[in-house]
Amino acid sequence: MTEDLSPAERYAAARKRAAEQATALASFREMYDFGLDPYQIEACQALEAGKGVLVAAPTGSGKTVVGEFAVHLALQQGKKCFYTTPIKALSNQKYTDLTKRYGPGKVGLLTGDNSINSDAPIVVMTTEVLRNMLYSGSQSLRGLGYVVMDEVHYLSDRFRGAVWEEVIIHLPESVTLVSLSATVSNAEEFGDWLDTVRGDTEVIVSEHRPVPLFQHVLAGRRMYDLFEEGEGHKKAVNPDLTRMARMEDSRQSFGRDRRRGRNNMREADRERERRQRSRIWTPGRPEVIERLDAEGLLPAITFIFSRAACEAAVQQCLYAGLRLNDEEARAKVREIVEERTASIPGEDLHVLGYYEWLEGLERGIAAHHAGMLPTFKEVVEELFVRGLVKAVFATETLALGINMPARSVVLEKLVKWNGEQHADITPGEYTQLTGRAGRRGIDVEGHAVVLWQRGMNPEQVAGLAGTRTYPLRSSFKPSYNMAVNLVEQFGRHTSRELLETSFAQFQADKSVVGISRQVQRNEEGLEGYKASMTCHLGDFEEYARLRRELKDRETELAKQGASQRRAEAAVALEKLKPGDVIHVPTGKFAGLALVLDPGLPAGRTNGHRGFEHHDGPRPLVLTAERQVKRLATIDFPVPVEALERMRIPKSFNPRSPQSRRDLASALRTKAGHIVPDRHRKKRSAAADDREIARLRTELRAHPCHGCDEREDHARWAERYHRLLRDTKQLERRIEGRTNTIARTFDRIVALLTELDYLRGDEVTEHGKRLARLYGELDLLASECLREGVWEGLDPAELAACVSALVYEARVSDDALAPKLPSGKAKAALGEMVRIWGRLDALEEDFRINQTEGVGQREPDLGFAWAAYMWASGKGLDEVLSEAEMPAGDFVRWCKQVIDVLGQISAAAPVEGSTVPKNARKAVDALLRGVVAYSSVG
Repeated sequence: MTEDLSPAERYAAARKRAAEQATALASFREMYDFGLDPYQIEACQALEAGKGVLVAAPTGSGKTVVGEFAVHLALQQGKKCFYTTPIKALSNQKYTDLTKRYGPGKVGLLTGDNSINSDAPIVVMTTEVLRNMLYSGSQSLRGLGYVVMDEVHYLSDRFRGAVWEEVIIHLPESVTLVSLSATVSNAEEFGDWLDTVRGDTEVIVSEHRPVPLFQHVLAGRRMYDLFEEGEGHKKAVNPDLTRMARMEDSRQSFGRDRRRGRNNMREADRERERRQRSRIWTPGRPEVIERLDAEGLLPAITFIFSRAACEAAVQQCLYAGLRLNDEEARAKVREIVEERTASIPGEDLHVLGYYEWLEGLERGIAAHHAGMLPTFKEVVEELFVRGLVKAVFATETLALGINMPARSVVLEKLVKWNGEQHADITPGEYTQLTGRAGRRGIDVEGHAVVLWQRGMNPEQVAGLAGTRTYPLRSSFKPSYNMAVNLVEQFGRHTSRELLETSFAQFQADKSVVGISRQVQRNEEGLEGYKASMTCHLGDFEEYARLRRELKDRETELAKQGASQRRAEAAVALEKLKPGDVIHVPTGKFAGLALVLDPGLPAGRTNGHRGFEHHDGPRPLVLTAERQVKRLATIDFPVPVEALERMRIPKSFNPRSPQSRRDLASALRTKAGHIVPDRHRKKRSAAADDREIARLRTELRAHPCHGCDEREDHARWAERYHRLLRDTKQLERRIEGRTNTIARTFDRIVALLTELDYLRGDEVTEHGKRLARLYGELDLLASECLREGVWEGLDPAELAACVSALVYEARVSDDALAPKLPSGKAKAALGEMVRIWGRLDALEEDFRINQTEGVGQREPDLGFAWAAYMWASGKGLDEVLSEAEMPAGDFVRWCKQVIDVLGQISAAAPVEGSTVPKNARKAVDALLRGVVAYSSVG
């Protein structure tokens, strides 16, 4: 090829090669034993050119290479680089990776648990740590050149997402930002915002998966491809799956036929049903793993949206005798596990279920979820990456960035509990979960397997697999801590302007543009409608208004009349007694009936202890046709009266056909000849209404009333009115979305001013204390310090009280009051709840709404007893059995309590207070045993 070039072209090519070799990217590429993808090269070149970058690429496609290049550039330029991650496990993992490359002297780690070499040029940290550094004006920010925000799509997280935006907005202008995100459908919009707040930002989007992903459905003994190639390379849903879904529907209809009567089915139909049943079923968990093993599709991660089900899945595989490791692998597993858990005391191993866990690992099977001890989770991750664990049953938390790719991913169900209800997983969640399938450099292809479930719709599964809609939505909301920190640094006015630059407001403003355009179109339409309803005889708009007022008044009176009739009917029903013979006026059971039970509303018994209802009387009756039915108020549009009385035999059994027949016969004999009085309609209220009379008079006297085209004009007037109403609604929406973040900030500032945390642009001593308290209940913690609620508490009692600021039960249980430590701690916890009640009332006065993610939730006392026992030195076995909590959850909550205790010791008054010293002692008391050795560094 070179021979074909002219000397000038060869010289130009040589110069280009020389220029490329002189770049930082050239030396960086030599560190890898594989070539970089085009999108990685494009992003690295943009970084070297001094631009910020947003890289959106699928899970497992190697976007962290771009973050590592930022580290490389920082070291080369003599600057610092902070590498932020959303979770501690990811920080620990990245710290380990970078330490292997650059050595422990150049890499530091800062999480809530650990501080290792924090002055190093490269520091890995959680995003919250960087946010706190920015607000405190930390000296560590000096010389900072690059910040990598890994998994930046976390800013959609409704609990923690605001932190990402705070960091992006407040980072010094001189810092280059590297944002790494999963594939999102609005990357350009996010890039536009970054361009606005951070300056020149290159958006690089890659949809390409380095390892292609194949989608399957496992039903019975057969694995079906979800898609088949259609015309023009278009993917179509596998017709076999569509046929199976239809067959299952027909099977269900056969089941209904069988209930109606087995004789209705032909023998051929029965045979076909038997054949279908033998082919379609949901395979069991051991069966799925065996099938994947036979197909060469292990290692696999099976996502189950329940911790207990993950543990149960491992047990099912063990009981089924599943063994995925040979003797050599088993020995290696035991060696690694014993080495990693050597620091755990022997008495704790039994409590933690160590031996059952080890048996599963030796066989190559494990669970992975947030309820596990962090050490156990890390061992599972290490063994999986090494290929010594081949089947992992995990909750969706594993999909959040942990480097644990597999050959296959299995989804048991496409429904999960979202904290409020069982909901279908979204296309974004499906993409995130299945993104784990296919290991770069190991697998030629990855496989996503969905298990067949009854009622499954293959088109719906294909929609999840084929949709790439995963929009990034801001969850940014101002908080009390944020407000005092901003006012202290920038003053109120500038702080307000800064908040207006948030991604949340950017998105709100962008949506307003579309609504504004619609308002403009509507206004043009209104002009046209107005011209069409113009009448030569007079003001038709005024005439249309009179017609509308008349119609509204007539509708209002009709509603009042209906409501009055319902009330009269309900009063009549409440007078009924068992044995009354009535005539049901309308409905399916109209006709003669005998009242068996009046079914009065709760609290009104009319001397009869019957079945009580909360939605009006619901009498239980026996009809003349021998049916026992409970009627509703809707069956009685008019008042009902007893026509006759009958004695109901004590031996009457409503479930006995003979009893019903005998009593119904007696009912017909007793009252069958009675003709009920016809209910006379009352005179309409509209007939005597003065307002209606006035409007009708005005209407007839109006000049437009005599127009030949009156009804034509009226139709245009009606359209005008409807469009005007819609336009006003749109204008209200615009008003609601404009300056929403700033308005919330104003309310927070007003409340803080009321409580003397702020005085104009001045932050008071109380405010400075609040500025050092980060967390959901920041203001409550500050008020407790202010009122001395925790003074005089010993370290264990203080730990119990602080736990109420962080703990939130996974499932709310109002039935049982939590066990609390007695004495001072119990009194202090009660005082905390009282202060929260005062703050809650104040928030209501200032229109600060918790449903919008702003404000203080009620403190949860559910972890107070466990924190107290652990800080008092009780054993793990005793604490976990009392707390009824998995070890992983216990450790996580203890670490969060430790984190807030650290903040409190720094924020509390130094002189004359016992809190700072006891907070430090409480940290030492909690940081022992499982809590201490779970802090990975």
